[in-house]
Parts: sequence; C-alpha cells; structure tokens
Amino acid sequence: MTFESITSRHNPRVKHAIKLRERRQREKQGRFLIDGLRELSRDAAAGIELEEFFYCPALCEEGDLTPLLESLAQRVQKLEITPEVHEKLAYGERTEGVLGVALTPQRSLTEFELPAMPLVAVLEGVEKPGNLGAILRSADAAGVSALIVTGDGTDLYNPNVVRASLGTLFTVPVFSASAEETLAWLRAKQLHIHAARVDAIQNYTAAKWNQPAAIILGSEAEGLTSLWQAADITAIRLPMLGIADSLNVSATASVLFYEALRQRELEFKL
Repeated sequence: MTFESITSRHNPRVKHAIKLRERRQREKQGRFLIDGLRELSRDAAAGIELEEFFYCPALCEEGDLTPLLESLAQRVQKLEITPEVHEKLAYGERTEGVLGVALTPQRSLTEFELPAMPLVAVLEGVEKPGNLGAILRSADAAGVSALIVTGDGTDLYNPNVVRASLGTLFTVPVFSASAEETLAWLRAKQLHIHAARVDAIQNYTAAKWNQPAAIILGSEAEGLTSLWQAADITAIRLPMLGIADSLNVSATASVLFYEALRQRELEFKL
C-alpha cells in the first residue's frame, strides 16, 4: 500500500475530496465520501472499491485501526493527514480520524438475482438523507433483499445517508431506477406488490407477506403517485389512532419490514 503525507488543506487530493460534499461533484467524479471507522469497515467488507484512504494518526486509536488497514492493504493509497486537514475534510463534527473516497457502485437492476423468497423495498420520492439512512438500517436488520429508489431528488451517496445508515448502505443491495422501470421489473419478477397509503382499507397485518413481495413507500409530503394504484397492487395502511394521519416514512418502513419478517418466521421457521 502506497503512502503519502499531506499537511496542507490546499493539497489537490484534499480539494477534490472536499468537493464530494456536493451531489453535482459526486456525479461528475463518480466518487463519494465515507467518513468514519465503522462505515469504512463495512465498505471494505462489502467490496466497494475504495480509491483513497485518509487517516490522521493524532486522532486515531491505532489498535482500532489495525483491522481496517489490513483489509485495505495493497489495494488503496494511504494518505496520512494532519488534524487541520482532517478538520477540513470531515463531514460535520466527526473526530474518528479516518475518511475514504470510494468509487460509486454501478449496479444494474436487470442483472440482480433475487433470492428464493424475496422482500423488496421501493422508495418513491424519499429525499431526506436521514430517512433514507434509517430505512437502510431497518432493511438490513429485517433481511430485506433489495432497496430501489425512484425520483431525481433521492441522493443515495449523500454523506448523510452513509452516516445515518451506519454503513448498511453497503450491505443492502441498492438500486436507482425510474418508477416505471421499477414497476415493470417487479411485475416481471412476479412479486406481490403492496403500496403503503393513508387512504387504504386493508390493514398491513392482513396482507400476506409469506410470499415473494414488494413494499412501496412514498414521501410523507407527497405520498405515492398514481402509478401505484393499479389493479395488481394491494394498498395497505397502518392504523392511526391519534391526531396524526401518518408516521415518519422510516418508522412505517420498519413496521412493515418486521411484520413481513414475523409472518415469514411463523411460516418458514426462519
């Protein structure tokens, strides 16, 4: 693994990495930032290609860093930085002393092979990084097979998504596609499609989750578009007994993911 020491905030590598805070630059460079030891470790374990690795010895606990360094050996350039350079690079107020620049994965939905009893989550127009990250954590925990995001406003590789997901962005297969492409793919895979809607009649617990299925979730502000009102799509709802008419989308996702898991555990003794 090659080594370089960087002491200036104006170093070209640092400047290019800082630009990755902006979506336009992430798309232009085909790269994104990963800030934090846990997130970088999960990136390495998932085989996401890391291009640069910045670390600040003054902030790192050497023992904690050893497994990560070993996993990155011989395949990424190690860049030692000062606390001043780290402060410029770090997203927010993180002080773990490690950051990476990774190549944005190029994943094709049409080439993805589903497991035997898949559960796919689709997010339409969910733009808030915190919500997206929280949904990824729940998807990872509940064994969701894949997550598909639709809508131009969704930014999968926003640094806040990486952080909010605790690195599960790298453990759950994630894809971007148009809503039309996604619906066509779900139908081709013969998944039973359930759309979460506040005006639905059927309770989510009455849905049959012990079969290949997809869960469609929309943003709290806009809900789902009319595309998801087809005859072969079942509308489901969560009961709301208070004055609020809906839950946060990440809370709704967790409830639905775990109801699907509960039914599958009962059916298949998982």
